[in-house]
Amino acid sequence: MPIGTDEELARLSSKELIAIIRRLEARIAGQDRRIAALEEEQREAKRAKAPFSKGTRKASPKRPGRKPGQGLFKHREAPTAGPCDQVVSIEVALPEDLRLCPGCGVALSTTHEIATIEDMPAVPKRVIKRFTVAVGRCPQCGWVCRGEHPELGPQQNGATAHQVGPQVKAQALALHYLSGLPLCKVPGVIQQTTGIRIGQSALTQLACTLSGEGGRLQPTYTGLREQVGRSPVVNTDDTGWRINATLAFVMGFFTTDTAYYQIRFRHRHQEVLEVLPIQGKGKKRLIGTDRGKSYEASVFNGEEMQKCLSHLLKNLSQVEETKTGRAKHFTTRLKTLLREGLDLWHQYQSKEISLLAYRRRGKKLQSAINEHLRDRKLSDRDNQRLLDGIGQQEDQGRVTLFLRRPEIEPTNNRAERGLRPAVIARKVSHCSKNERGAPAYATLKSIFVTLSYRTKSAARAFANLLRGQDLAAACDF
Repeated sequence: MPIGTDEELARLSSKELIAIIRRLEARIAGQDRRIAALEEEQREAKRAKAPFSKGTRKASPKRPGRKPGQGLFKHREAPTAGPCDQVVSIEVALPEDLRLCPGCGVALSTTHEIATIEDMPAVPKRVIKRFTVAVGRCPQCGWVCRGEHPELGPQQNGATAHQVGPQVKAQALALHYLSGLPLCKVPGVIQQTTGIRIGQSALTQLACTLSGEGGRLQPTYTGLREQVGRSPVVNTDDTGWRINATLAFVMGFFTTDTAYYQIRFRHRHQEVLEVLPIQGKGKKRLIGTDRGKSYEASVFNGEEMQKCLSHLLKNLSQVEETKTGRAKHFTTRLKTLLREGLDLWHQYQSKEISLLAYRRRGKKLQSAINEHLRDRKLSDRDNQRLLDGIGQQEDQGRVTLFLRRPEIEPTNNRAERGLRPAVIARKVSHCSKNERGAPAYATLKSIFVTLSYRTKSAARAFANLLRGQDLAAACDF
């Protein structure tokens, strides 16, 4: 704000000078407030904070745990003993002084109920297999040969003579790739629970060796991709990742019993086609996705696709919060119709209604949605944007596909849940440090998650894979 030269100020009246002074005072006061706010931000930044803290306290924080009406509540089920489990049966009798009813003196009729406690030995028993290997050496030329055993590696001698078995390897890798425990903490957990020492670098090298080119797990990983590619219903999603601090993407593809992950520097429709190739004429795959641009390519026009209703409802709610009066009708009505569709689908999945009733009610609901999304001009710009975008998807049958094909989920929740562990791993790590670690993460993550879908003990099944069994035999125990 220019004030003027001395000559110009000298020609001003006292009132004009006072007005200039007031403006300068207001300007200085605003700058003082800004400086104070910046200083407070600097002090706040230097204070120790919990990770991801927003620096604000909630007025009414929610209680932890499952909220009423959310999810299915189930009591803990009685454990089923496996072939390797030890079962100890203990009879608990009534006290001697309670054999008769204390009120009327009649003998009590006795029934029995089952209560269980699952525990593990305080000191687990290690199985140490000591191999005495015969070594033949030519005294003249020094040629050496060794005895062979199926459990011994070809180079297991000298510095690599003492190794851990497949079960320990499987447990260690499961803690990281399935349970999400940071790799640096895995050796400590293994030593505390089993007494066996194993290094972090050994686990890293093991993962890269198993999943690398020619590795033992490479055929299994390739087989998972083929299984997903042949599946009639697939849910897919992606999230950000980094390889050596360079932006990349983790893409997940999920069926009811198979999970497949791949990490690429780019996420285009070409990367999606690596897993979901276009099928021949007359064959259509059901794909559940969000509204990512990679799935909007014209190459997918022949596929039946269900857009995630949770994303649509979230977008509608965001616009609805900014509107008042009649401007809220479009979003409110559409949200009501979509939620009716969700409720209808859940009723069918829980077998509350028959397939015939589902299709009859679904046809009426689809007609109401199509009527609400008909092509027209709306006075509100945000509502018009939603109508154009969602209406275009519905013209391709990608909003209400689940009403015609109940085998596809109306939301992309399956893929969202499948990618959640990768999101958590991204927050607590530096993702993949190099291009060798990225395929290792994708391979082991795919196999462990798939095993968790198909069996109760993914670690035991993974140990069977390390022993040379195929995927089907590894899960059969």
